[in-house]
Amino acid sequence: MKILVCIKQVPDSNKVEVDPVTGVLKRNGAASKMNPYDLYAIETALWMKEKAGGSVDVISMGPPQAMQVIKEAFSMGADRGTLLSDRRFGGADVLATSYTLAQGIKAMGEYDLILCGKQTTDGDTAQVGPEISEWLDLPSVSNVVRIRKLEEDGITVDMDLPDEVEVAKVKFPCLLAVEKDIFQPRLPSYVKKSETKDREIQVLTLDDMKDKDEMNYGLNGSPTQVQKIFPPETNDKKEVWDESGEVLAKKLFNKIEELKFV
Repeated sequence: MKILVCIKQVPDSNKVEVDPVTGVLKRNGAASKMNPYDLYAIETALWMKEKAGGSVDVISMGPPQAMQVIKEAFSMGADRGTLLSDRRFGGADVLATSYTLAQGIKAMGEYDLILCGKQTTDGDTAQVGPEISEWLDLPSVSNVVRIRKLEEDGITVDMDLPDEVEVAKVKFPCLLAVEKDIFQPRLPSYVKKSETKDREIQVLTLDDMKDKDEMNYGLNGSPTQVQKIFPPETNDKKEVWDESGEVLAKKLFNKIEELKFV
């Protein structure tokens, strides 16, 4: 069974600089980590590998520093890793991102199952996984919270919907976007980290894609553009009132009126 997990490197802090011209995050040099939701996808893939055999590959898109999350996946048990890295991929919205990942997956070969985390902590759209499945013409299921049955021709899962849990069987090849807590992610292994420290990571650029049209990638291929972005204002002002209950009640009412809450 060939499994591919889509992973992403995300900022490790909410204090990230934004390019004032393009409106995208400045990722180079920023403290970063693996997207937490992707850890659950990796664990799901490793669980399946232990049950049914096969291999677990990972793919990521980003600057060269994103190799760190691929190495972390190696230390958890992933077998191979591919990084899509090209300045022409930069500034992509969810559509261009999913298209780039789909093109990269096509360049890597065929897989029985593609796994994604539910969403990323920097974008929170939860759209990239399902969009990848559309580009690849694969059936997909999102909000997966449980694997009921793993069979040779398909997989049966529980989907956490707003009002109910729905059971679905999907035939391979397919894509699943998993929720957190589907499995408890294992910790990276120091032994595996040592064993895989020199493992090669395949790097693909636009020149390696079947579609080499720059207008389909990065900012050029993004129909949604950021018009304005700015850090949220912080308000740490405070007042301490030490009065009788009657006075405090009146002051509080006046303050609420002043703030136009009533």
